[in-house]
Amino acid sequence: MRRANERGLHWNISRARLRILRKPSDGIVPSVFSSNSLDIFSKHRTPPLPHQQEIHDTSRVHCQQGGLCLVVGRPGTGKTVIKESLKTLSEKEHLVATVARTLHTYTNTVKILCEAFRIEFESSAFQCERKPFAEAFSLNRSGKMLVTIIDDAHLMEMENLRKLRLLLDDFPKNHNLILIEQVELLSNLDLAVNQDIKSRVTYSVVTKRLHDDVVREFIHRELDRIGLAHSTFTTGATELIIRSADGVLHRCRNLCLSAMLEAVRAANGRTIDIDVINRVLMQPHWQNQVDLKDF
Repeated sequence: MRRANERGLHWNISRARLRILRKPSDGIVPSVFSSNSLDIFSKHRTPPLPHQQEIHDTSRVHCQQGGLCLVVGRPGTGKTVIKESLKTLSEKEHLVATVARTLHTYTNTVKILCEAFRIEFESSAFQCERKPFAEAFSLNRSGKMLVTIIDDAHLMEMENLRKLRLLLDDFPKNHNLILIEQVELLSNLDLAVNQDIKSRVTYSVVTKRLHDDVVREFIHRELDRIGLAHSTFTTGATELIIRSADGVLHRCRNLCLSAMLEAVRAANGRTIDIDVINRVLMQPHWQNQVDLKDF
């Protein structure tokens, strides 16, 4: 590269280009991605892994029988990937409504559903509940299936969830209510007062921490997607990433991305070795215990 010190360093990652500017006082400073960038290790663009695809396919089948499905897992175990894959279902056969703001009241939850149905919300949930019924039966007659996804369902008040279940109970059997949640909701469903909800569950699955081979496959697949060789991360660096991620996709994704940024910042060439990973792991949030005496 001609006059790298004057013009800056550029690391091209397929269509994603991270521009590195050299300033006399600040050293090497990374700027934002260019406008035609491709998300690197993005959870919204990541295709599901085989076990996630199985959950996707099973949830889709339950759309044909009025299902109530639970996708349970700790943070970072791939629930968002499953949700994003469900949102890509064919629009000719499915209408997917996603509720992510689960701390709302029941009225606001119904309002969000009306927005997904493209229905004008009236003054109250009671007056508006009839419109989703009409839309659901219209979808049923046209051969479409309705998928309602409640993200972070463990944050929803059980009374609101009960009202929503009662609302969908009278829908035609072409819908599926999918609750994406952490394990706390399972404890609530075990209570006797909530057996009316638990007894209607048609499918449930726990997204567990990933095996080392699956995490390694994920890293290689993402490198293929952005046009980089598997040797971008050395063998030692890959193994350290896998060990530090501990089977959690979020941790693996964030560590890989941070390592790539660190390698660009340090002008480390096109290979990321174990030293780069260790520099990232020195950041406080990667450590179990942080010495606070210097703060």
